[in-house]
Amino acid sequence: IFSFFLLVFHFPLDVFADKWSEITGFRSEDTETKTSTELSQNLQLLSEKAKEATDFIQYIKSVPEEISDNCVQFEATISAQCDLLIEAIFARKQQLLEFARQERDHKIKTLRDQITSCTSKLQQTTGLLQFCIEALKETDPTAFLQVGAALVSRVADVDIRWNQEMILKPWVTSDFNFSLDYQSVLPVIHYMTFAQMKPPGPPVIIPEESSTENNTITIAWQPQSPSFVEYYIVEVEEGNNGLFKEVYRGPDTVTTVNGLHFNTEYKTRVKAFNNKGESPYSKEIQLCTEEVAWFTFDPLSAPPDILLTSENQTVTCDTYEHRVVLGNVGFSRGIHYWEFTVDKYGGHADPAFGVARADVALDKMLGKDEKGWSMYIDHQRSWFLHADHHENRTEGGVDDGDVVGVLLDLNHHQLRFYVNDERQGPVAFSDLCGVFFPAVSVNRNVQVTVHTSLDPPSDGELGSETSNN
Repeated sequence: IFSFFLLVFHFPLDVFADKWSEITGFRSEDTETKTSTELSQNLQLLSEKAKEATDFIQYIKSVPEEISDNCVQFEATISAQCDLLIEAIFARKQQLLEFARQERDHKIKTLRDQITSCTSKLQQTTGLLQFCIEALKETDPTAFLQVGAALVSRVADVDIRWNQEMILKPWVTSDFNFSLDYQSVLPVIHYMTFAQMKPPGPPVIIPEESSTENNTITIAWQPQSPSFVEYYIVEVEEGNNGLFKEVYRGPDTVTTVNGLHFNTEYKTRVKAFNNKGESPYSKEIQLCTEEVAWFTFDPLSAPPDILLTSENQTVTCDTYEHRVVLGNVGFSRGIHYWEFTVDKYGGHADPAFGVARADVALDKMLGKDEKGWSMYIDHQRSWFLHADHHENRTEGGVDDGDVVGVLLDLNHHQLRFYVNDERQGPVAFSDLCGVFFPAVSVNRNVQVTVHTSLDPPSDGELGSETSNN
């Protein structure tokens, strides 16, 4: 086959065309020219592919030799590295043996010092005994009495100090109370293997395990096998500006990003890192947050006096003092509308409905501090309240079964209120920027239930921007 293709490479194409014409018998110049040209072009393409295949086969034939050469070098590296370990173990062995010998010499010297001390004490005691025996042989009572009292005192003193100075127990034991902790090293040697020599491959995002909920996206991925990965970096791009920002760095293969915009597409990508470098980025996937916000009251931030029921959508309070409870979703842009049904109203209560920062004071009426914006309303009238300043008194209150609507228009940075689908006063607040959480403050005379994912009222003032972004 190769000989045939080599023949084709060197065979003149015009001669081939002439021979083809002679064989087929076609003499039409137009047909002959067209056919010859087409065949020549196809043969040229085919011959180039055949030549590439021939060169590739020749290259493949040389790869086994390269593999053998690389294996020899690799084996030499493994041997050298293992020899270093053996040398280190041998050096440590010598150090440990030297420590054992030093401990042996210390014990022997200590025992020798004890023998010397005991021998000296024994010689002194033996001398005293011999002297006392000779004194007892004295026949002259007067001479005996001259030394007897002193000998009695000296013998008594030696007897008292005997148990202190003459301890009949070795100062050191013959045992070596040490054991070599080789078990901590042995498993490391058993599991010694090859370190990753290359950066990891690009991770693979798993679309079926990646999801969105409200303004939160969850991204799941897996490493490219086989790849050793120390940590990952997840990046998210908002809109079409092409700028990605890092939202996660760590060893996990799933992460959740909170506080995003509603009704917005986010591109996500992941890359992996190890001690040899970083991988290329994974293929990007797009995740779109939900168009409208579904939320409930947040039980984690609610004060102890607040009671949440109906899957955290209904709020009551156990105290006559006002307590603030927040929604579990924050808004930073777009148009959002939700309503409160007044389930119970009594005692001339004045619940407050509106929005707040995450760090609003929870033990005051909503709007009493600078972190809350509200409309507080009783059974006759309402006021707008922020930073303990209330204004725009509006006639018309609430009772059992009434509905209070809150419209947060962050496209125009405004907050408006509705009662039973009717506007309650003018625009309540303007120049609202930042992140706002739905909020309400109640006491024990009020019970309200929140309803979310609602379309804004069509009162003609939102125009074409009446969309939940």
